[in-house]
Amino acid sequence: MFPTSLQADYSVNAGGVSFNFYGFVQADFIYDFQRVDSDWKDMLRPSKIPVNCPGDPGCGRDGETIFSVRQTRAGVDALVPTGLGELKTKLEFELVGVGSDAGKTTPRLRHAYGELGSILAGQTWSTFMDPDVFPNSIEYWGPPGMVFFRNIQLRWTPIRQGGNRLAIALEAPSAAIDSGKVDFIDPTLGLQDRTQYPDLTAHWRTELDWGHVQVAGIVRSVGFESNKTASANPSGQEIGAGFNLSTVIKVGRRDRIKAEFTYGRGIASYLNDGGIDLGPSSSLRATTLPIIGWLAFYDHWWNDRWSSSFGWSEERVDNSGGQTGDAFSSSGYGLVNLLYYPTNNILVGTELQYGSIELKDGSKGSDTRIQTSFKWSF
Repeated sequence: MFPTSLQADYSVNAGGVSFNFYGFVQADFIYDFQRVDSDWKDMLRPSKIPVNCPGDPGCGRDGETIFSVRQTRAGVDALVPTGLGELKTKLEFELVGVGSDAGKTTPRLRHAYGELGSILAGQTWSTFMDPDVFPNSIEYWGPPGMVFFRNIQLRWTPIRQGGNRLAIALEAPSAAIDSGKVDFIDPTLGLQDRTQYPDLTAHWRTELDWGHVQVAGIVRSVGFESNKTASANPSGQEIGAGFNLSTVIKVGRRDRIKAEFTYGRGIASYLNDGGIDLGPSSSLRATTLPIIGWLAFYDHWWNDRWSSSFGWSEERVDNSGGQTGDAFSSSGYGLVNLLYYPTNNILVGTELQYGSIELKDGSKGSDTRIQTSFKWSF
Protein backbone atom coordinates (compact mmCIF):
# COMPACT_ATOMS: atom_id res chain seq x y z
CA MET A 1 0.00 0.00 0.00
CA PHE A 2 1.67 3.20 -1.17
CA PRO A 3 1.08 6.95 -0.82
CA THR A 4 -1.39 8.38 -3.34
CA SER A 5 1.29 10.85 -4.45
CA LEU A 6 2.84 7.99 -6.43
CA GLN A 7 -0.24 7.72 -8.63
CA ALA A 8 0.07 9.61 -11.89
CA ASP A 9 -2.96 11.25 -13.51
CA TYR A 10 -3.63 10.23 -17.11
CA SER A 11 -7.12 11.51 -17.88
CA VAL A 12 -9.02 11.33 -21.16
CA ASN A 13 -12.35 12.97 -21.94
CA ALA A 14 -14.46 11.36 -24.65
CA GLY A 15 -18.02 12.37 -25.36
CA GLY A 16 -18.38 13.93 -21.94
CA VAL A 17 -17.10 10.79 -20.18
CA SER A 18 -13.90 11.32 -18.23
CA PHE A 19 -11.47 8.36 -17.99
CA ASN A 20 -8.49 8.17 -15.65
CA PHE A 21 -6.00 5.35 -16.33
CA TYR A 22 -3.61 4.38 -13.56
CA GLY A 23 -1.47 1.58 -12.22
CA PHE A 24 2.07 0.47 -11.56
CA VAL A 25 4.66 -2.16 -12.40
CA GLN A 26 6.38 -3.58 -9.34
CA ALA A 27 9.38 -5.91 -9.20
CA ASP A 28 10.04 -7.64 -5.87
CA PHE A 29 13.36 -9.27 -4.94
CA ILE A 30 13.02 -11.37 -1.79
CA TYR A 31 15.34 -13.51 0.29
CA ASP A 32 13.42 -15.84 2.60
CA PHE A 33 15.48 -17.09 5.55
CA GLN A 34 13.02 -19.96 6.12
CA ARG A 35 10.30 -21.13 3.69
CA VAL A 36 6.55 -20.77 3.05
CA ASP A 37 4.06 -22.69 0.92
CA SER A 38 5.49 -22.45 -2.61
CA ASP A 39 2.20 -21.08 -4.02
CA TRP A 40 2.48 -18.09 -1.66
CA LYS A 41 6.23 -17.47 -1.59
CA ASP A 42 5.89 -14.00 -3.23
CA MET A 43 4.28 -12.69 -0.03
CA LEU A 44 4.35 -13.23 3.72
CA ARG A 45 1.03 -14.86 4.55
CA PRO A 46 1.41 -16.25 8.09
CA SER A 47 -1.20 -19.02 7.67
CA LYS A 48 0.95 -20.45 4.85
CA ILE A 49 4.05 -20.85 7.03
CA PRO A 50 4.72 -24.61 7.42
CA VAL A 51 4.45 -26.03 10.94
CA ASN A 52 4.49 -29.83 10.97
CA CYS A 53 7.31 -30.80 8.62
CA PRO A 54 7.80 -32.97 6.70
CA GLY A 55 4.68 -33.15 4.59
CA ASP A 56 3.62 -29.51 4.48
CA PRO A 57 4.24 -27.57 1.25
CA GLY A 58 7.29 -25.33 1.50
CA CYS A 59 9.12 -27.51 4.03
CA GLY A 60 12.33 -27.68 2.05
CA ARG A 61 15.70 -26.51 3.34
CA ASP A 62 15.75 -23.03 4.84
CA GLY A 63 16.69 -20.19 2.51
CA GLU A 64 15.11 -19.22 -0.81
CA THR A 65 15.53 -16.43 -3.39
CA ILE A 66 12.30 -15.15 -4.95
CA PHE A 67 11.85 -12.71 -7.87
CA SER A 68 8.29 -11.58 -8.58
CA VAL A 69 6.16 -9.09 -10.52
CA ARG A 70 2.81 -10.30 -9.16
CA GLN A 71 1.98 -7.03 -7.40
CA THR A 72 1.74 -5.23 -10.76
CA ARG A 73 -1.63 -3.50 -11.07
CA ALA A 74 -3.73 -1.51 -13.57
CA GLY A 75 -7.12 0.16 -13.47
CA VAL A 76 -9.42 2.79 -14.88
CA ASP A 77 -11.86 5.21 -13.24
CA ALA A 78 -14.68 6.77 -15.25
CA LEU A 79 -17.01 9.68 -14.52
CA VAL A 80 -20.19 9.55 -16.61
CA PRO A 81 -22.72 12.40 -16.63
CA THR A 82 -26.32 11.15 -16.40
CA GLY A 83 -29.75 12.65 -15.87
CA LEU A 84 -29.59 11.38 -12.28
CA GLY A 85 -26.17 12.85 -11.52
CA GLU A 86 -22.56 11.82 -12.01
CA LEU A 87 -21.93 8.07 -12.28
CA LYS A 88 -18.59 6.93 -10.87
CA THR A 89 -17.12 3.58 -11.93
CA LYS A 90 -13.90 1.69 -11.23
CA LEU A 91 -12.35 -1.40 -12.81
CA GLU A 92 -9.03 -2.66 -11.43
CA PHE A 93 -6.88 -5.80 -11.79
CA GLU A 94 -3.64 -7.18 -10.38
CA LEU A 95 -1.47 -10.23 -11.17
CA VAL A 96 -1.88 -12.14 -7.89
CA GLY A 97 -3.65 -15.35 -8.82
CA VAL A 98 -5.47 -17.22 -6.03
CA GLY A 99 -7.42 -20.47 -5.72
CA SER A 100 -6.47 -22.81 -8.56
CA ASP A 101 -4.25 -20.00 -9.92
CA ALA A 102 -2.29 -19.54 -6.66
CA GLY A 103 1.36 -18.83 -7.38
CA LYS A 104 0.66 -17.62 -10.94
CA THR A 105 0.58 -14.18 -12.57
CA THR A 106 -3.08 -14.68 -13.51
CA PRO A 107 -5.07 -11.41 -13.63
CA ARG A 108 -7.25 -11.07 -10.55
CA LEU A 109 -10.16 -8.68 -10.21
CA ARG A 110 -9.78 -6.18 -7.36
CA HIS A 111 -12.52 -3.60 -7.92
CA ALA A 112 -15.52 -3.53 -10.27
CA TYR A 113 -18.30 -1.19 -9.20
CA GLY A 114 -20.48 1.77 -10.06
CA GLU A 115 -21.68 4.51 -7.71
CA LEU A 116 -24.50 6.96 -8.37
CA GLY A 117 -25.33 9.37 -5.58
CA SER A 118 -25.74 7.39 -2.37
CA ILE A 119 -25.97 3.96 -4.06
CA LEU A 120 -22.99 1.72 -4.86
CA ALA A 121 -23.20 -1.72 -6.46
CA GLY A 122 -20.34 -4.07 -7.33
CA GLN A 123 -17.10 -5.33 -5.82
CA THR A 124 -14.92 -3.08 -3.65
CA TRP A 125 -13.69 -2.73 -0.06
CA SER A 126 -16.15 -4.22 2.43
CA THR A 127 -18.18 -1.64 4.33
CA PHE A 128 -16.87 -3.38 7.48
CA MET A 129 -13.29 -2.44 6.48
CA ASP A 130 -11.11 0.67 6.85
CA PRO A 131 -8.48 0.49 4.06
CA ASP A 132 -6.64 3.57 5.36
CA VAL A 133 -5.03 1.66 8.26
CA PHE A 134 -2.91 -0.49 5.91
CA PRO A 135 0.74 0.41 6.65
CA ASN A 136 3.04 2.05 4.11
CA SER A 137 4.64 -1.27 3.19
CA ILE A 138 6.04 -2.96 0.08
CA GLU A 139 4.95 -6.44 1.22
CA TYR A 140 1.76 -7.58 -0.52
CA TRP A 141 -0.32 -9.50 2.04
CA GLY A 142 -0.28 -7.15 4.99
CA PRO A 143 -1.35 -7.44 8.65
CA PRO A 144 -3.29 -10.67 9.41
CA GLY A 145 -5.26 -8.99 12.22
CA MET A 146 -6.70 -6.35 9.89
CA VAL A 147 -10.21 -6.48 8.46
CA PHE A 148 -9.31 -6.77 4.78
CA PHE A 149 -11.89 -7.97 2.27
CA ARG A 150 -13.01 -6.85 -1.17
CA ASN A 151 -16.58 -8.06 -1.47
CA ILE A 152 -19.53 -7.81 -3.85
CA GLN A 153 -22.13 -5.59 -2.23
CA LEU A 154 -25.07 -3.24 -2.48
CA ARG A 155 -24.23 -0.17 -0.40
CA TRP A 156 -26.29 2.83 0.68
CA THR A 157 -24.54 5.93 2.05
CA PRO A 158 -27.32 8.17 3.41
CA ILE A 159 -24.91 10.54 5.22
CA ARG A 160 -21.81 12.01 3.59
CA GLN A 161 -21.26 15.55 4.76
CA GLY A 162 -19.17 17.67 7.09
CA GLY A 163 -16.53 14.97 7.48
CA ASN A 164 -19.12 12.41 8.59
CA ARG A 165 -20.19 9.29 6.72
CA LEU A 166 -22.72 6.58 7.41
CA ALA A 167 -22.75 3.57 5.09
CA ILE A 168 -24.92 0.42 5.21
CA ALA A 169 -24.51 -2.59 2.90
CA LEU A 170 -25.71 -6.06 2.03
CA GLU A 171 -22.62 -8.10 1.12
CA ALA A 172 -22.03 -11.45 -0.57
CA PRO A 173 -22.01 -14.17 2.13
CA SER A 174 -19.23 -16.68 2.68
CA ALA A 175 -18.21 -19.03 5.48
CA ALA A 176 -15.00 -20.77 6.50
CA ILE A 177 -16.05 -24.13 7.96
CA ASP A 178 -13.92 -26.54 10.00
CA SER A 179 -15.57 -29.95 10.38
CA GLY A 180 -12.89 -30.96 12.90
CA LYS A 181 -13.52 -34.20 14.79
CA VAL A 182 -16.89 -34.64 13.05
CA ASP A 183 -14.97 -36.22 10.15
CA PHE A 184 -13.65 -38.88 12.50
CA ILE A 185 -17.21 -39.82 13.56
CA ASP A 186 -18.73 -39.87 10.06
CA PRO A 187 -16.33 -39.10 7.17
CA THR A 188 -19.19 -39.49 4.66
CA LEU A 189 -20.91 -36.24 5.70
CA GLY A 190 -18.82 -33.95 3.50
CA LEU A 191 -19.72 -30.78 5.41
CA GLN A 192 -19.62 -27.53 3.46
CA ASP A 193 -20.67 -23.91 3.98
CA ARG A 194 -24.21 -22.74 3.31
CA THR A 195 -24.79 -19.08 2.39
CA GLN A 196 -28.55 -18.60 2.61
CA TYR A 197 -28.64 -14.92 3.59
CA PRO A 198 -26.46 -11.87 2.76
CA ASP A 199 -24.18 -10.30 5.33
CA LEU A 200 -25.27 -6.97 6.82
CA THR A 201 -22.46 -4.44 7.40
CA ALA A 202 -22.33 -0.77 8.36
CA HIS A 203 -19.85 1.89 9.43
CA TRP A 204 -19.77 5.43 10.82
CA ARG A 205 -16.70 7.51 9.98
CA THR A 206 -15.74 10.96 11.26
CA GLU A 207 -12.94 13.05 9.73
CA LEU A 208 -11.30 15.50 12.14
CA ASP A 209 -8.32 17.87 12.08
CA TRP A 210 -6.17 15.26 13.85
CA GLY A 211 -7.19 12.33 11.62
CA HIS A 212 -10.22 10.06 11.51
CA VAL A 213 -12.04 7.41 13.52
CA GLN A 214 -14.31 4.69 12.13
CA VAL A 215 -16.65 2.30 13.93
CA ALA A 216 -18.05 -0.63 11.93
CA GLY A 217 -20.33 -3.56 12.66
CA ILE A 218 -21.41 -6.79 11.00
CA VAL A 219 -24.20 -9.35 11.46
CA ARG A 220 -24.22 -12.52 9.36
CA SER A 221 -25.67 -15.98 9.07
CA VAL A 222 -23.02 -18.71 9.00
CA GLY A 223 -24.50 -21.93 7.68
CA PHE A 224 -23.45 -25.51 7.02
CA GLU A 225 -24.85 -28.55 5.25
CA SER A 226 -23.83 -31.97 3.95
CA ASN A 227 -22.93 -32.31 0.29
CA LYS A 228 -23.31 -36.09 0.24
CA THR A 229 -25.92 -38.73 0.93
CA ALA A 230 -25.19 -40.11 4.38
CA SER A 231 -26.85 -41.79 7.34
CA ALA A 232 -27.58 -38.25 8.57
CA ASN A 233 -27.91 -35.07 6.56
CA PRO A 234 -27.11 -32.27 9.01
CA SER A 235 -27.54 -28.60 8.27
CA GLY A 236 -27.97 -25.45 10.28
CA GLN A 237 -27.42 -21.72 10.71
CA GLU A 238 -25.54 -19.82 13.40
CA ILE A 239 -25.42 -16.05 13.88
CA GLY A 240 -22.06 -14.30 13.55
CA ALA A 241 -21.49 -10.70 14.61
CA GLY A 242 -18.65 -8.33 15.41
CA PHE A 243 -17.32 -4.80 15.52
CA ASN A 244 -14.27 -3.01 14.13
CA LEU A 245 -12.77 0.19 15.62
CA SER A 246 -10.05 1.91 13.58
CA THR A 247 -8.22 5.21 13.48
CA VAL A 248 -5.48 7.14 11.71
CA ILE A 249 -3.86 9.88 13.82
CA LYS A 250 -1.81 12.65 12.24
CA VAL A 251 1.56 13.36 13.84
CA GLY A 252 3.27 16.48 12.58
CA ARG A 253 3.08 17.26 8.87
CA ARG A 254 3.11 13.77 7.35
CA ASP A 255 3.59 11.07 10.00
CA ARG A 256 0.68 8.77 10.82
CA ILE A 257 -0.28 6.38 13.62
CA LYS A 258 -2.52 3.60 12.29
CA ALA A 259 -4.43 1.33 14.64
CA GLU A 260 -7.35 -1.09 14.56
CA PHE A 261 -9.09 -3.52 16.92
CA THR A 262 -11.65 -6.12 15.82
CA TYR A 263 -13.66 -8.63 17.81
CA GLY A 264 -16.49 -10.95 16.92
CA ARG A 265 -17.81 -14.48 16.48
CA GLY A 266 -18.03 -16.11 13.07
CA ILE A 267 -16.37 -13.19 11.24
CA ALA A 268 -12.95 -14.68 10.39
CA SER A 269 -13.74 -14.53 6.65
CA TYR A 270 -13.43 -10.74 6.86
CA LEU A 271 -10.00 -10.73 8.49
CA ASN A 272 -6.89 -10.74 6.33
CA ASP A 273 -5.58 -14.23 7.02
CA GLY A 274 -6.42 -17.51 8.70
CA GLY A 275 -9.19 -18.31 11.09
CA ILE A 276 -12.46 -20.23 10.91
CA ASP A 277 -16.04 -18.92 11.15
CA LEU A 278 -17.75 -22.11 12.26
CA GLY A 279 -16.44 -25.20 14.01
CA PRO A 280 -17.66 -28.10 16.16
CA SER A 281 -17.99 -27.73 19.93
CA SER A 282 -16.87 -30.43 22.37
CA SER A 283 -20.28 -32.07 21.88
CA LEU A 284 -19.76 -31.77 18.08
CA ARG A 285 -22.49 -29.17 17.64
CA ALA A 286 -21.82 -26.24 15.31
CA THR A 287 -20.63 -23.06 17.01
CA THR A 288 -19.29 -19.73 15.78
CA LEU A 289 -15.69 -19.14 16.87
CA PRO A 290 -14.58 -15.97 18.70
CA ILE A 291 -11.76 -14.06 17.02
CA ILE A 292 -9.66 -10.99 17.88
CA GLY A 293 -7.56 -9.01 15.42
CA TRP A 294 -5.49 -5.89 15.94
CA LEU A 295 -2.73 -3.81 14.40
CA ALA A 296 -0.58 -0.81 15.34
CA PHE A 297 1.79 0.81 12.83
CA TYR A 298 3.70 4.07 12.59
CA ASP A 299 4.45 5.69 9.22
CA HIS A 300 7.32 8.21 9.50
CA TRP A 301 8.70 10.60 6.88
CA TRP A 302 12.35 11.47 7.34
CA ASN A 303 12.03 14.13 4.62
CA ASP A 304 10.20 14.52 1.30
CA ARG A 305 12.14 11.62 -0.29
CA TRP A 306 12.61 9.08 2.50
CA SER A 307 10.08 7.31 4.71
CA SER A 308 9.84 4.35 7.07
CA SER A 309 7.07 2.24 8.54
CA PHE A 310 7.13 -0.21 11.44
CA GLY A 311 4.58 -2.04 13.55
CA TRP A 312 2.92 -5.30 14.57
CA SER A 313 -0.37 -7.15 14.02
CA GLU A 314 -1.95 -10.25 15.57
CA GLU A 315 -4.96 -12.46 15.01
CA ARG A 316 -6.21 -14.94 17.64
CA VAL A 317 -8.99 -17.53 17.41
CA ASP A 318 -10.59 -19.12 20.48
CA ASN A 319 -10.60 -22.69 19.23
CA SER A 320 -13.53 -24.97 20.02
CA GLY A 321 -13.30 -28.37 21.71
CA GLY A 322 -14.30 -30.23 18.55
CA GLN A 323 -11.50 -28.82 16.39
CA THR A 324 -8.46 -31.00 15.83
CA GLY A 325 -4.95 -30.12 16.98
CA ASP A 326 -3.85 -28.83 13.59
CA ALA A 327 -6.53 -26.08 13.51
CA PHE A 328 -5.29 -22.51 13.08
CA SER A 329 -5.07 -20.69 16.43
CA SER A 330 -3.09 -17.45 16.03
CA SER A 331 -0.65 -15.52 13.87
CA GLY A 332 1.65 -12.52 14.16
CA TYR A 333 3.18 -10.16 11.62
CA GLY A 334 5.66 -7.31 11.83
CA LEU A 335 7.86 -5.22 9.57
CA VAL A 336 10.27 -2.29 9.39
CA ASN A 337 11.34 -0.61 6.17
CA LEU A 338 13.20 2.23 4.50
CA LEU A 339 11.61 3.64 1.32
CA TYR A 340 13.05 6.15 -1.15
CA TYR A 341 11.07 8.24 -3.67
CA PRO A 342 13.45 9.77 -6.26
CA THR A 343 10.41 11.15 -8.15
CA ASN A 344 6.63 11.01 -7.70
CA ASN A 345 6.40 7.99 -10.01
CA ILE A 346 9.25 5.85 -8.67
CA LEU A 347 9.75 4.05 -5.37
CA VAL A 348 12.71 1.95 -4.24
CA GLY A 349 12.63 0.30 -0.85
CA THR A 350 13.94 -2.44 1.43
CA GLU A 351 11.88 -4.11 4.14
CA LEU A 352 12.53 -6.63 6.91
CA GLN A 353 9.49 -8.83 7.59
CA TYR A 354 8.59 -11.43 10.21
CA GLY A 355 5.59 -13.74 10.48
CA SER A 356 4.51 -16.48 12.88
CA ILE A 357 1.75 -19.05 13.24
CA GLU A 358 0.51 -21.25 16.08
CA LEU A 359 -1.91 -24.18 15.88
CA LYS A 360 -4.39 -25.40 18.49
CA ASP A 361 -2.02 -28.11 19.75
CA GLY A 362 0.73 -25.55 20.38
CA SER A 363 2.78 -26.29 17.27
CA LYS A 364 4.47 -23.17 15.92
CA GLY A 365 6.16 -21.89 12.80
CA SER A 366 7.87 -18.65 11.83
CA ASP A 367 9.44 -16.96 8.85
CA THR A 368 11.84 -14.03 8.39
CA ARG A 369 12.53 -12.40 5.06
CA ILE A 370 14.00 -9.29 3.50
CA GLN A 371 12.46 -7.68 0.43
CA THR A 372 13.70 -5.01 -1.97
CA SER A 373 11.19 -3.58 -4.44
CA PHE A 374 11.15 -1.23 -7.41
CA LYS A 375 7.80 0.36 -8.21
CA TRP A 376 7.13 2.31 -11.41
CA SER A 377 3.77 4.12 -11.35
CA PHE A 378 1.81 5.40 -14.33
